[in-house]
Amino acid sequence: MKIDFVSDVACPWCAVGLNALERALEKIGDDIPVEIHFQPFELNPTMPPEGADTVEYLSGKYGISAAQIAQNQANIRARGAAVGFTFGTRSRVWNTFDAHRLLYWAADAGSQRELKHALLKAYHGEGRNPGAHDVLLELAEQVGLDVDRAREILRGNEYAAEVREAEQFFQHAGISSVPAVIINEKHLISGGQPPEVFEQALRQIAAEA
Repeated sequence: MKIDFVSDVACPWCAVGLNALERALEKIGDDIPVEIHFQPFELNPTMPPEGADTVEYLSGKYGISAAQIAQNQANIRARGAAVGFTFGTRSRVWNTFDAHRLLYWAADAGSQRELKHALLKAYHGEGRNPGAHDVLLELAEQVGLDVDRAREILRGNEYAAEVREAEQFFQHAGISSVPAVIINEKHLISGGQPPEVFEQALRQIAAEA
C-alpha cells in the first residue's frame, strides 16, 4: 500500500496527523505492507528567511485574535498528547522550502520518514527554525544522513525544481489544505484524524484491493 503524506513542516496538524497515522500502523502491524512518501506543501511560501512572529502572522493571515490562537494551540496540544506528540512554544513562523529540499533528497537516501519526524519535533516541540541550515544539518546527522552531502545540497539549488513540481502536482490535484493523506493514489483522508480513523480506512482499502 502506497501512502502519500502531503504536508508542511510548519503545519501543527501535520504533526498530529503523522503521529496518529504511525499509531494506526503500529496496530495494523504486518497485516498491510505500507510505503510512506512525504510530499511537499508550503503553508507560507513567501515567508522571508527571518520568519515572522507567530501571533502577528496568524492574526493577519486568518483574521483571528491572540486569544483564539491561544485556544487553538491548546486544542492542538491536547490532540498531540493523545497520539504521543509533545508541542512546545512556537514563537515564530519560518520558511520551510529548504527543509522540503532536504526531505526530497532523504527519500532517495532512505531516511525520509526519520527526518520528517525530526523536523516536526524540532519546530513544533522545540521551537527551532526548520529553515536554518545549521538546524537542518544537525537533524540530518541525527537520522544518519550524509552531512557533507546535505551541506552541498543546502548551499546550492538542488531539488528545488523537483519540490516545486511536486507541490504543483498536488495543488492541481485539488489539495489545498494539509495534512492530506492519499492512499494508492486515489483515496483521500484529510486532516489530523485520530488513529482509529486511519486504521479503519487502511484496513477497508486493503480489503477492497
